[in-house]
Amino acid sequence: MATRKPVSLVKGDQTLVETWPDEPHRFSEEHVDPFLLFCVKKGASDISIQTDRPVYTEVHGILYPSTYRPLDAADMNAFLTKIYGPDASARLASAKDLDISYEIRPDRYSRSRFRVNITAILARGRDAAQITMRVMPAEPPRMEDLNIEKPIIDNWAPRQGMVVITGPTGSGKTTLLAAGNRMMMERPQGCGKMLTYESPIEFTYDTIHSPRSLVSQTEIPRHLPDFAGGVRNALRRKPQIILVGEARDRETISAAIEAAQTGHAVYTTTHTTGVASTIRRMISAFENEERAERAYALMETMRMIVTQALVPKVSGGRIGVREWMIFPDEVREKLLDMDFSQWSVEIQRMIPFYGQTMSKSATMIFEKGLIEKRYYLLLTAGGGAG
Repeated sequence: MATRKPVSLVKGDQTLVETWPDEPHRFSEEHVDPFLLFCVKKGASDISIQTDRPVYTEVHGILYPSTYRPLDAADMNAFLTKIYGPDASARLASAKDLDISYEIRPDRYSRSRFRVNITAILARGRDAAQITMRVMPAEPPRMEDLNIEKPIIDNWAPRQGMVVITGPTGSGKTTLLAAGNRMMMERPQGCGKMLTYESPIEFTYDTIHSPRSLVSQTEIPRHLPDFAGGVRNALRRKPQIILVGEARDRETISAAIEAAQTGHAVYTTTHTTGVASTIRRMISAFENEERAERAYALMETMRMIVTQALVPKVSGGRIGVREWMIFPDEVREKLLDMDFSQWSVEIQRMIPFYGQTMSKSATMIFEKGLIEKRYYLLLTAGGGAG
């Protein structure tokens, strides 16, 4: 294999800036996995592979080139075929982006997993592609690793009902859910039978020792067509816990409510910011004529909402800042006794008594000197106010 001498393009830490020592003159499928493992070893959190550009790795929020030369169409085809399959280009040509997971097993005892998005782009006037790969940890983190607040941990595992994790794209919702799953599996009694429906599957639980837990993971749309179908599937399989990757439409939200009403603990995510706005957004997914009935059914099943943002730390890396609210019986009864159009204002008033606002969480972290003032101001201005 003809290779190039590694090139350091920036003065500084060689482990971050060195390009791949084994970079070939032309990438083939056999080069893809060794190259990706090199990026992981450098500490990359994300890898961006794009036509007519070098491959870039992101380490602590900064991009570094990991190949000396830009990739041409033939190089990209090798990556696309290895990561997705021979029909990747045809799928992209049909105006669809591709969301998958990818796994490398260098040996029987180790693995590297990636969350992958492949999107068609224009490069130098021609159709091209960008592959974005998020490097996933080998196993889910623990709640303590994420500095999750004790009230959230204490209320994470209701016997039945719904727990919703919210935040923008890239805010760590899936990581928080995975940490919660691990916590339930590592209890003395385990978690029972847990079914997850994810798009794509990011964390796996093979390495978690839990004799009283059975976790079954289904990828949408690889194994089932959509999340709503996943919940309907789950109700035929007698689980204790159902995880729905995203509640983004009326069918999925309605199915999740039904599952929570029938004695299951349901965990899901939405792309909202703030406790009150989460309730409002979930209700607005329904048509006017069914909105009231679905709103009260949602409130009957709600147990906790956690909204999270990830912001850069002064010392490097990122830290989670969270707003949350717990919905005990007295809160649900009070809200069920009023018109659902009044819930946003009332919930915003209740958060300090049954949880914590984003503004309060940001203030506490800022006063410890963990984040810069500009991020503190952004969080307190937006604040998760519903």
